[in-house]
Amino acid sequence: MNILIIGATSGIGFNLWQHYSSSGHSVAVIGRRQPEIDRMIGLDPQHTLGYTCDIADTAVFNDAFSDIVGILGSLDLIIVCAGIGELNPGLDVLTELSTIRVNVYGWINCIDHAYNLLAEKGSGQLVAITSVGGLQPTPVAPSYSASKAFQINYIKSLQQKSRKTGVTVTEIRPGLVDTRMAKGDGLFWVMPLDKVSSSIIRAIERKRRRLMVTRRWRRMNIPSRHFA
Repeated sequence: MNILIIGATSGIGFNLWQHYSSSGHSVAVIGRRQPEIDRMIGLDPQHTLGYTCDIADTAVFNDAFSDIVGILGSLDLIIVCAGIGELNPGLDVLTELSTIRVNVYGWINCIDHAYNLLAEKGSGQLVAITSVGGLQPTPVAPSYSASKAFQINYIKSLQQKSRKTGVTVTEIRPGLVDTRMAKGDGLFWVMPLDKVSSSIIRAIERKRRRLMVTRRWRRMNIPSRHFA
């Protein structure tokens, strides 16, 4: 299977790369940190194709995407993990705009390129990692929670659009996970990364349309001061 993971140099994306590359799949990875991309290639050069890119730079991403498709020939599974989130209680405008450039502008570019490629082929699976933060607006990170709400609804639209195309569109909605994205004081229910990654892998294998992970978050509908 040929796989592309966008946002693969840390956290969930890195764990998914470890799983799929060690299982013998050809995995292309895109991330912002060149040293981490180099390290991943060094750890498994036989199964890893790496590109350094900030998805907010759509021209660079588009070139990398085209190269990956040209080298691998086709893609069967595309996972979009890329995103940023900063606590911004002072509502610094540049911080808010930076989040939107990545989580909305750059993210849409990734998602649409991935979806169109799979739809043209008539098969494959597109997986988007969103966040429960999209359901819980927070005053300390307005653009983050708003951008995740945007992602959730965009994927719902693509799930409707994908009917009868042969493409599976999966949304993974994590709660707080023990990664660099979990920020703030008094965090609760911060789940181990390995446990969350295992749940995501099972959901992908079963071609589920949606997974809120872990299960306890599915029973929660209270405002949170933090995000995942």
